Amino acid sequence: MTHGHVPVAQAAQPAAQAHGQQHPIKLYLLVWALLFVLSACSYLVDYFDVQGYLRWFLIVVFMLLKAGLIVAVFMHMAWERLALVVAILMPPLAVLVLMAMMAWEGEYTKYLREFFFG
Repeated sequence: MTHGHVPVAQAAQPAAQAHGQQHPIKLYLLVWALLFVLSACSYLVDYFDVQGYLRWFLIVVFMLLKAGLIVAVFMHMAWERLALVVAILMPPLAVLVLMAMMAWEGEYTKYLREFFFG
């Protein structure tokens, strides 16, 4: 028996949070439009035949922007606690840092081989 007593943590929650948070459809339509524009920009990189590092830089930037929008809005990451966001985003960032370190070490090894072995 609870005798009408509600736990403090449960009483502190707003009614909207207790039943699931709803976001306006306008937000989802705006994000969908932004994803469409970013996809069009990515397509235009190929259409205008951009080459070299600029091409790959633009493609990666558009891809990361789209991924960020999807994670933030459609996966509701923008409304999560900071601790959960950090727990989810830190492992992929750590992998990227380690990959960059391996690439740098690989270039250094290549340089040493060319320097000493011609």
